[in-house]
Amino acid sequence: MSSARKVAFLLLLLDVICIVVVFNLVSYLRGVPLGGEWLLSQLLGPILLHIFAVYLIDGYSARTDMISLDYTSQHAIALVNAMLVTLLMTFVVVPGGFELQSSRLVIALSYVVLVPVTLVYRRGLYLRLLHRRGTRNLVFVGDPASSRDFGEECRRMATVQPVIYTTLSPGSTPPFSVEGGSATRLFSDLLLDIREGRLPVEAIILRESSRDLAPVLSQQLVQLYFSGVATYTLELFHETYWRKIPLYRLNQTWLFQEGFQIAREPVFDRLKRATDIFLASIGLLLAAPFIFIGGLFIWLEDRGPVFFAQNRVGKNHELFRLYKLRSMRIGDASGDPYTRQGDTRVTHTGRFLRATRIDEFPQLWNVLRGDMSLIGPRAEWSRLVENYEREIPCYHFRHLVKPGITGWAQVNYPYGANLEDTLRKLQYDLYYIRHFSFTLDASIVLKTIHVMLFGKGR
Repeated sequence: MSSARKVAFLLLLLDVICIVVVFNLVSYLRGVPLGGEWLLSQLLGPILLHIFAVYLIDGYSARTDMISLDYTSQHAIALVNAMLVTLLMTFVVVPGGFELQSSRLVIALSYVVLVPVTLVYRRGLYLRLLHRRGTRNLVFVGDPASSRDFGEECRRMATVQPVIYTTLSPGSTPPFSVEGGSATRLFSDLLLDIREGRLPVEAIILRESSRDLAPVLSQQLVQLYFSGVATYTLELFHETYWRKIPLYRLNQTWLFQEGFQIAREPVFDRLKRATDIFLASIGLLLAAPFIFIGGLFIWLEDRGPVFFAQNRVGKNHELFRLYKLRSMRIGDASGDPYTRQGDTRVTHTGRFLRATRIDEFPQLWNVLRGDMSLIGPRAEWSRLVENYEREIPCYHFRHLVKPGITGWAQVNYPYGANLEDTLRKLQYDLYYIRHFSFTLDASIVLKTIHVMLFGKGR
């Protein structure tokens, strides 16, 4: 069993034990009669809901930074949602006479206790893994240009592992160094150190294709792989560790790879559309008071129009009118197409609406109309899309699916205000399109709640 699977199994086991102990302890302290027996089978639902909610935020992944404030808030949000679903299932769906129905407070208090307790051992385990990982290297095999690109990406993604950069042939490229990594070595010289355990390695990343590897090196890599040393192509490393698509891999045949169920299988598209209609209808009813109050404050501030409408590019490159609560002063549309930090065009009311994302609530109407989905790539202004498609190869791939109110790029990357940011967000958009699943959608929902509560993004 790999170390990542051991960590996942240990955390899952600790969670199950913790849920059983906490629920029984809270029940006992609250004086709820248990008939002399422990609650066990009755906790199957809460256990499954807890595991699913934590799984959605990567709470069982050894690569998740479990000591960060972001993860702490996401963990709390996940457990609060698990608590709400548990209460709903227990008191609305399950027939009367179920033991957990004896006290709503027991369920609520149990989850309140579970939040800090399950975080404590996660933080402890992660700190131990962090210490161990700090001595385990990533070995990158590539040329000077790709090595420097990889080093820059590691810096941007805050990768904690030290990186050793290697080349395949000493004659083809001169020695070079990369900031933040060790000096370049010949890959064949490193293999003996790895095989004999003198160089602890977490993963080997290959920039080159298999045809660039000598048969002897390929065979040695296979042996290392079976001995437990993970080996990735650079594309797979991006998708596994950073959950995005490296743009260097994009070409006109990229779409013919595996995945893309949301674009290829009508059943996924229909299920997603049915889900959008159901949730957007409920969301629009719940959001109506906020839209009304927000609109009232917009009108009181400058007596201007309440709603803002703009042409955006949708699925299959079709244009549609997107609706939002107006957050900027009425001005010339030919101005700066991006909203900058501290932009003077944003009204006082608009700043609050943007921080809380209330300005985006009217987009639920676009979802009901079928222009958008709840989750998908950001719907971009047609004027910007024209420029992006000229500057970014294969940018049009993101129009394979409907744009969304929130999405994988929106929860993983801050608001973009230039072409470079657009490139970075495209990597996450394409990952979502290729790896779509309803589980990934549920994960995005939890992360979006985190973004809204803590006012991230604009």
